[in-house]
Amino acid sequence: MGGLVVHEARARGHETVVLSRSRGVDLTTGSNVDGAIVGTDAVIDATNLSTLDADESRRFFAGVTRTLLAAEERAGVEHHIALSIVGVDRAPFDYYAGKRAQEVMIEAGPVPWTILRATQFHEFAGQVFATAKAGPVHIAPKMRTQPIAAREVATRLVDLAESRARDGHVEIAGPREESLVDMIRRWARATGHRGWIPAVSLLGGAGKAQRDGTLLAGEGAEIGFETFDAWLTRTTG
Repeated sequence: MGGLVVHEARARGHETVVLSRSRGVDLTTGSNVDGAIVGTDAVIDATNLSTLDADESRRFFAGVTRTLLAAEERAGVEHHIALSIVGVDRAPFDYYAGKRAQEVMIEAGPVPWTILRATQFHEFAGQVFATAKAGPVHIAPKMRTQPIAAREVATRLVDLAESRARDGHVEIAGPREESLVDMIRRWARATGHRGWIPAVSLLGGAGKAQRDGTLLAGEGAEIGFETFDAWLTRTTG
């Protein structure tokens, strides 16, 4: 997502500074953050961590957010934009616990803010296929989702950075509801996998929220254009 945001911002003629370890900036320690954002008008936070552990997720997102907000306040940044997920306030479990902690810190923080809550990306199907396994067997978690193309979310993040802070939330979702099981199976077939992919129900609050529609966008959400069908054809042929 960070790469897509940078590409979109530069295409519009904006100067961008990338806050990453590869550029000598470490948001987990605060190293070189102050110098990197001097003169910055807006910061788009698309940081991420791959974990299902709630405590680890909270530590990461709270730490990064604390570092960013403090540096932005010192630098006089006028707008903090964060990418979050639809439903984290209703299902603050596992990985989502950290995203909700991030939101709470931003909402109470010193920098004017806008939070973009997006549904899962179309790309989520391939990510889950790669990571959700039981031995040699790939599994497909049962989930109702309204997926959206990641590049559409990146475009909306840059739109928000060009606008005044809302001190509020914006929701964005794809054009229609899909089954994650179906998405994973179709992505796998399109990329050459012919093995059995069983559907499974995940345990706990997060699993329940995935199945009961808690993570679907509500009324008033902005709706994207590219369907999963169209995205699958575009990306896999």
